[in-house]
Amino acid sequence: MSKQQEVIKNIVCFMQNEFSSDDAFNEHALQLFSYQYQNNLPYQTFCFQKRKTPRVVKSWRDIPAVPINAFKEVTLSSTKTEEAEAVFMTSGTTKGIRGKHYHPTLDVFDQSMIFNFKKRFMKETEKIRMGILFPTEIEMPNSSLAHYLALGLREFGTEDSHYLITESGVNMGRLLKELDHAEKTGKPYALLGASFSFVHMFDELKRMGKTFILPKGSKILDTGGYKNQSKELSLDEFYELLSTFLGVDRSEGINMYGMTELSTQFYDYGNLSVPSVKSGPHWIRTRVINPLTGEEVPKGERGVLVHCDLANFNSVTTILTEDLGVEVDDGFLLLGRVQGTEAKGCSLAVDEFLKAAKGVSN
Repeated sequence: MSKQQEVIKNIVCFMQNEFSSDDAFNEHALQLFSYQYQNNLPYQTFCFQKRKTPRVVKSWRDIPAVPINAFKEVTLSSTKTEEAEAVFMTSGTTKGIRGKHYHPTLDVFDQSMIFNFKKRFMKETEKIRMGILFPTEIEMPNSSLAHYLALGLREFGTEDSHYLITESGVNMGRLLKELDHAEKTGKPYALLGASFSFVHMFDELKRMGKTFILPKGSKILDTGGYKNQSKELSLDEFYELLSTFLGVDRSEGINMYGMTELSTQFYDYGNLSVPSVKSGPHWIRTRVINPLTGEEVPKGERGVLVHCDLANFNSVTTILTEDLGVEVDDGFLLLGRVQGTEAKGCSLAVDEFLKAAKGVSN
């Protein structure tokens, strides 16, 4: 068994054990840090310059975090990139440069998604008729979200599940038939997709003067973010419109928070009140830091989110996001993108990483 195969086996075993302890998480995180330090040269150089080597790092909290924008500038992989089964790419909405996340195998990403999605979105439901408000994997082969939604449909959708996006936008004819079918048969229905697709749907339903009351057990999953694809709505507006047009209670409107640079997603327990508490499974941990100092802020204070994701076995486990948040009981509140001082701190962190890592990578 190769070292990579051993790493994958250990992570999947850890995911399957829901009763894993804090010590076990720490042990796995440190093992992965050692593996990535040895095999991911830009990361090794960065860690070495910060004097954070496997010999001195004793806690997952001390594993050096890589700013997400570094994925746009540096190749972060513990294996040869040409051998990757999948390369997920960021949208490139800021400077047009797309970050790349290399997956030598999708086994770990897929296991992470399936375990978590079943528990947090499907809950007691085995299968449900689904409509996907996002393009297919074939249309967007480098999109982690396209792959995520395809997995959801394949694993948990009934045979009559379907995609509702065409080249010209939301397929309203098909969508109306599906909503009407659910309403008439009383069979639960699930709509999943990017938030901006739902906004286009709201606009069309409003124009047509159509509203629906979907059956009990129906579910909505939105993945947040507008990426300049539609007008932006406040969280309250968004979930009120879901309730108004589809008759789905806000407690059944689940938001998924994820990113291309991670292999694990966070969920809430509905959006009766917003912002809702987000949390992840036992193989991902979150800290809230001051990006100017790198120190954790006290619980209840605002800072920038840092995630340590054990499913990120090939790149780096620990990511400094550009998302503001607050640690609360049972998770964190997501407060939007960094601005002002926090944005400056994240920018400095990117500069620091690139100065170190560029010495060994283009």
